[in-house]
Amino acid sequence: MENRDLERKVNDARKLLGDVKSEISKKIVGQNAMIDGLLMGIIAGGHVLVEGVPGLAKTLAVRTLSEALTIDFKRIQFTPDLLPADLTGTMIYRQQTGEFVARKGPVFTNIVLADEINRAPAKVQAALLESMAEKQVTIGDSTYKLPDPFFVLATQNPIEQEGTYQLPEAQLDRFVMKLKINYPTAAEELEILKRMGSEKPITINRVLNTITIAQLRKAAESITVDERIEKYIVSIVTASRAGNQKHLSFSRYIEYGASPRATIYLYRCARIRAMFEGRIFVLPEDVKAVAFDVLRHRIVLSYEAQAEELSTDDVIRDILAAVSVP
Repeated sequence: MENRDLERKVNDARKLLGDVKSEISKKIVGQNAMIDGLLMGIIAGGHVLVEGVPGLAKTLAVRTLSEALTIDFKRIQFTPDLLPADLTGTMIYRQQTGEFVARKGPVFTNIVLADEINRAPAKVQAALLESMAEKQVTIGDSTYKLPDPFFVLATQNPIEQEGTYQLPEAQLDRFVMKLKINYPTAAEELEILKRMGSEKPITINRVLNTITIAQLRKAAESITVDERIEKYIVSIVTASRAGNQKHLSFSRYIEYGASPRATIYLYRCARIRAMFEGRIFVLPEDVKAVAFDVLRHRIVLSYEAQAEELSTDDVIRDILAAVSVP
């Protein structure tokens, strides 16, 4: 009976996710991996970093997702001259009362689109890190809680490096996933041309709200994870730490491995992926499917890896091949 209830709950969640994807697909052609990743980040209760060259609908996808949600959304364009107060807010003097009061910035919302996040300097990144890590903001002497739910969906361009700043590892680790977006296929681009070339307004119906997001989270949390799968997840993350795995050939390519936060999010995302597939239990394939997005921004490559022009995805592929599947 419990399995029947769980199957019904998962099927309801899958139908709801299908409705969301159907609305988003009115504007976004293809890019299914990006849409799944954005939804997975929201359900997992974390933040998502999207990386891709200009014109691949990164910003449009986040904005379209926000249109399908009945929660607040704000977009912040990150620039080199951005100040922390432009993000979090500042204290202003109220002449009528002779007091300083907090004027809250755009980060006080449910979804923040941090567009071109790597263009902002260190002080701005530090201010954003507090909101990402603690879901709170300090203005003057006071600390204010951010709305619930709160998500940062950030974009960055991998090819344009002039006027950009590398994100601190501590901040990168706060992102549940780093999604890499590729060019559409010829058939998808033809569909984009037909659909978006006329510039006709496209209406997106609101499907998700705070209640339905909570329902999706409960459905994901009810997915069964066998102890062997849990050990498999831990083995993948610990294999990324070169100091623990010196006997493995790929260890020389890793300077620093993934943190325990990677273990937690790999576990959560594997559950959510199983829910996406309509299953009430997690398979090793679910773990493998989300491993690249969860780990690629958490592994720091060594000089030797850079010299051999290896990417983190190459190293993750070696890790998955080396760790035995239950």
